[in-house]
Amino acid sequence: MRLNQQDLQILSKAAIHAAQQAGQLISSYSQQKMAVKNKGVGDSLASQVVTEVDLMAQEMILNSLAEITRKYDLGTLGEESPDNQERFEKDYFWCIDPMDGTLAFIKQRHGYAVSIGLVSQAGEPVIGVIYDPLTQTLYDAVKGQGAYRNGQKWQVSIPEESPLHLISDTSFQDLPQFEQSLQELEIISQRMGYQGLQTRFQGGAALNACWVLEQAPACYFKYAKKEPGGGSLWDYAASACIYQEAGAWVSDMHGNPLDLNRPDSTYLNHRGILYATSEKLAREIIALGERMCKEN
Repeated sequence: MRLNQQDLQILSKAAIHAAQQAGQLISSYSQQKMAVKNKGVGDSLASQVVTEVDLMAQEMILNSLAEITRKYDLGTLGEESPDNQERFEKDYFWCIDPMDGTLAFIKQRHGYAVSIGLVSQAGEPVIGVIYDPLTQTLYDAVKGQGAYRNGQKWQVSIPEESPLHLISDTSFQDLPQFEQSLQELEIISQRMGYQGLQTRFQGGAALNACWVLEQAPACYFKYAKKEPGGGSLWDYAASACIYQEAGAWVSDMHGNPLDLNRPDSTYLNHRGILYATSEKLAREIIALGERMCKEN
């Protein structure tokens, strides 16, 4: 089944409604102490923790989308459920992170969000919805219909005389190449005519990507590595669509499209990820990744 623009618009509205519902649920628990479980997967604390709110939010999203999912014969892939392999059987599948940034939620810090994407079997993101419950900010996009922030058309804009921003999660600070990466980014900033480097290590993947667009010139990236981890399909599906429609750059660390329906895993560590507010900046970071790969 091939979805047309009207189909995508209908599905996007359903995803927005589901994300906002889940966001309200998450907000209602944001000041309460949560029982935290360890999923025993991934290579970072952020990828391993889960709370009852994650599970409730996913159930709410799946229930909200159930009827329209049946109508359009869509698959589903959610972080808090086993991979049911529907992403290889259906023409399109929902890619759902009911609460991206659970670690920030547990610490009662800004950085968690609901993320819902719709991805084709070929791995192309066609709908992206990210909802920030704390600020009630909605980011959404439909392929070919533009990106929006709180209902307003959104295109990346790079101000003059601004520093380069590196935005990532706290695990970036644990990398053996952390200090060298900062030094290299300082050089890149100077070469591109920016005013130094500012860093922010706080949120989950979904909001980090949105914050990059809000704080241009900026970037968010993860080096490719052999160990499982580095974020999963549901961490990036929605933001990848938003970036394409906002005129920004999204790729793996080699400059290729994200592998959003990876057949052998849901992780994207094998190629890394790169979000940037311009192609020129992205090319600099791709070259940086190549240098780091040779040196480490």
